[in-house]
Amino acid sequence: MTDFLKLTGKNIVVTGVANRKSVAWHIAKTLEEAGATVIYVVRSEARKESTAKLLADRQVLVCDVEYQEQIDKLRDDLTDQGLTIHGLVHSMAFADYSEGMKPFHETTKAQFLQAVDISCFSLVKLSNALKDLFDEDASVVTVSISTTTMASENYGFMAPIKAALDSSLAFLTKSFSSFSRVRFNAVGPSLLKTSASAGIPGYVDAYLFAEKVIPRKSAVTTQEAADVAVFLLSPRSSGIQAQNIAVDAGMSINYFDKDIIAGVLKHDS
Repeated sequence: MTDFLKLTGKNIVVTGVANRKSVAWHIAKTLEEAGATVIYVVRSEARKESTAKLLADRQVLVCDVEYQEQIDKLRDDLTDQGLTIHGLVHSMAFADYSEGMKPFHETTKAQFLQAVDISCFSLVKLSNALKDLFDEDASVVTVSISTTTMASENYGFMAPIKAALDSSLAFLTKSFSSFSRVRFNAVGPSLLKTSASAGIPGYVDAYLFAEKVIPRKSAVTTQEAADVAVFLLSPRSSGIQAQNIAVDAGMSINYFDKDIIAGVLKHDS
């Protein structure tokens, strides 16, 4: 079988695996199927224990990106192994919805800054920490969303955070270009059926609505998003730089579907 994606023997660091439904897990197992060696990074010892069965016989490191010393330790652990890193998957996001979903203007400073730190600035911190370990043509892929300009109430204050994440791709690309050809891109799926998303108030209803809007009448699968991420990690996507590749199965072009319009007008009449 030919190695079309040219990933055989490549070392890819994958962050954010939580369970079998995780986007990160789907990316990682697809990378393994393509012949890559995956180094897993989870956020805590507790998460390492909870994923022990899933990640059996694999290398699993711990790093909570809220703490710079843990990022430094991750860099040192990888350096000690003498590894060249050919790719990094940044798949982590957190928003404090413990008080329920509130209007955006009621978001607290603490909530917003914590979400920025974990969901966005961690990409900058990890990329900077691992820069000397990256292969000259390494690929960094983060997980964003299909659109950050639609004011989806059930997504709370996370869309502006993802917008900052998307913008960071251009600035990381520019700053890294002074010494490397490392690429920074994002995969931007529409609504997915993951454990993390299920905890967002109102998400299930939005997911069911998406299935009606998408032309094929079925939601994007996590594997579909993972496949695009793996492509972005591969040398086959070498011409793609500083982009968010939307994976929404055409949802964004179908909001004026006649059946949806008829249903809304019937409901209002």
